[in-house]
Amino acid sequence: MSKTDEQSGSTILDTIKTLLVAGIIAISFRSVVAEPFNIPSGSMIPTLLVGDYLFVSKYSYGYSRYSFPFGIAPINGRVFEDTPQRGDVAVFRLPSNPSVDYIKRVIGLPGDVVQVKQGILHLNNTPVNRRLIGTVQPSSLQSTADTVYRETLPDGREHMIQEVNDIQLFDNTQAFTIPEGHYFMMGDNRDNSRDSRSSSVGVVPIENFIGKAQFIFFSVDQSARIWEIWKWPTSVRFSRIGSSIE
Repeated sequence: MSKTDEQSGSTILDTIKTLLVAGIIAISFRSVVAEPFNIPSGSMIPTLLVGDYLFVSKYSYGYSRYSFPFGIAPINGRVFEDTPQRGDVAVFRLPSNPSVDYIKRVIGLPGDVVQVKQGILHLNNTPVNRRLIGTVQPSSLQSTADTVYRETLPDGREHMIQEVNDIQLFDNTQAFTIPEGHYFMMGDNRDNSRDSRSSSVGVVPIENFIGKAQFIFFSVDQSARIWEIWKWPTSVRFSRIGSSIE
């Protein structure tokens, strides 16, 4: 083998090593520190919009097997556990299909009784205050002018919610008693969210939590098709970039 061939082989080997190290660092960061997610649906409007890209902190609630790619980590339950707080916006694996990620707001804690009556959220038999903010006009993603409220949870945390009206499918529910180690999750777009009010989702075990949504690092609306390069700059929602998620 010539010296040139040896140098070429060494260069290829060094490149492979560099790529492997970079891959390990990226996977480790994604598994332990933060993971990017994008919002594909409107279930968290008005807090999160379709086309938002956000970082989810993996360390906020500790780690389970779902914190790692393909759920390969042999972890039973959680390690370094810290419990979700009411009002957190969190990403979790769907209990009925752990390959699917969902993002919703933590509403009910273990031991709570959660019920919706005529559109009003009730926690432990006490109605949660909501204050009328106004209406939003129909868009390509909706056909009605929805109503926006500011909802105040028992500990004083506030967030915005959106309703079509108070006579939709999940505006009157049974009383759900949340078992130990489980959480009741709801979308902020209350009449357009499949969440713990639905039997297809149900309450979420702590093991299924991936992390807490922290801030939006990029956001783009639906005005530009992938091939419409000239429209890309105007489709970016610059005002949302860097926004923390409340």
